[in-house]
Formats: sequence, C-alpha cells, structure tokens
Amino acid sequence: MEHILIVDDEPSILTLLAYNLQQAGYQVDQADDGLLAYEMIEQNKYDFIILDVMLPGMDGMDICRKVRKKGSQVPILMLTAKDEEYDKVVGLELGADDYMTKPFSPREVLARIKAILRRTGSQNDLNIVDLDEEETMEVRDNDNFGLELDQIRHNYENTLAKGAESPVTQESRLINVGELEIYPEHYEVRVNHKKVDITPKEFELLVYMVTRRGRILSREQLLNSIWDFDYVGETRIVDVHISHLREKIEDNNRHPKYIQTMRGFGYKFEVPE
Repeated sequence: MEHILIVDDEPSILTLLAYNLQQAGYQVDQADDGLLAYEMIEQNKYDFIILDVMLPGMDGMDICRKVRKKGSQVPILMLTAKDEEYDKVVGLELGADDYMTKPFSPREVLARIKAILRRTGSQNDLNIVDLDEEETMEVRDNDNFGLELDQIRHNYENTLAKGAESPVTQESRLINVGELEIYPEHYEVRVNHKKVDITPKEFELLVYMVTRRGRILSREQLLNSIWDFDYVGETRIVDVHISHLREKIEDNNRHPKYIQTMRGFGYKFEVPE
C-alpha cells in the first residue's frame, strides 16, 4: 500500500483528498503547516507527496527544494492557484514531478498519482557504457523514456544509500558526448571536467535529448516524456529549462553548439564536430 502525504492549509481540500485517496486504497497522512510537513517527511518514507505552494511556516517551494537537495526522488505533485504560471515554472525547476491548478477534481488527482507511480515504479535496464570504454552510449531508439528514467532514478537512489556525497569513481557509469560527461548514478554533469550545478528536471531533460541526438524533438514531446503529462499551452516550461541548460553546458548560449532550436518544430541535440 503506497503511503501518501497531503500538505495543504485548507481543511476542505485536506478532507476531500484524504477521503478519496483512502477510498482508492492509499495510506494517507495530512499536514496543514509547512514546518510540520517537512518534519513528517524527514521522519517517514513516503511514496508520494501532494504539496500546496502557499503554506504557513514553510512554503511548498522551500519544502520541494529541501527534499530534492537531500537527494530524495519521491514524486511530488504541486498544487497552485489558478493561472499562477510563475509558481508552475519554478516548482518544476525545483524538481516537482507535476502540478495542478485549483480547483480540481479528486478523480483527476487520482489519475495523475496513478500515472506518476506507474512510471516511477517500473525498473528496466538502461544501456550505459562504463567510464573506461571509448565509444559513447547507445540507447534503444524508442520513446518510452519513463522506463529509462526509472532506472536512472533507481541507480541514483542506490548511490545515495551509500552516502549522500558518494563521489564519481572509475567504476561510475558515464554518458560522454563532446565535452559533456553525464553520470546518471549521481545526477551529475561535467563540462570540460568541471561539475555544473543542475536541477533534477534539467538533468532528465538533458539525458532525454542526448540519447536522442540528431532527432528533432517537439516541445509537446519533451513535456510528455519528462513530466509524463500533456501540458497543453504550457510549452514555455520547456523553453525555460532549455535556456537554463544552455547557460550551464554551452560556451555561448546565444550560439549553442549542443542544443539547437528548430524553428516551428522544437529542439535538436547535436554533437559538435
């Protein structure tokens, strides 16, 4: 039975969600304060967190940031006020898996929880070369990135279990493209051997594009693959993440050599000659 934490300062929402999730067979905890919620997260192992943005004590953004900083990949569904695009973008940048705007139906919440848990619950092999191999990675040419992402997250969690500061070693797995070194087990990226600060979603977006290099990827495809939902009209989220990635991996983000904009279509990752 999956254990879910609901965090919201509106009693009516807590009651509504808790009732419907319990009826669906989930074990449910509730918190109406950010500080209390974070204490509960530290003391318990949750399979899923529903997190409101506006909370007393500590807001949802800070909670999400702290949870991801500790290396936890527990799925987080952010709840935001209607049309607050800034909250949506920032929440996703901090590592939230999805967001929903209020008001919403319990049925829709349940559908999204099931989809995210289904995606993060599977574990298939990901073909990544060892550090001492000369050739770069080859990955099955399919669009089922959720399964590949599951394995990346699973390996990362195993690394964290060995120690939050577990360093990259000669035995670490590597995706090597141009001047980029990508270590899936550590969620780590290096450019010219220098580590760059990267968020979980930026990392997953980069891996998705690298493993499909040379292919034109639409914004809708990227949204659906990384966040597992069709964000109609929300393609700006992709543009924001692409912009941040370019700032971190490109020598000149105005004239990128890796992530190319294909006007009218989307983006393409290319390996510079």
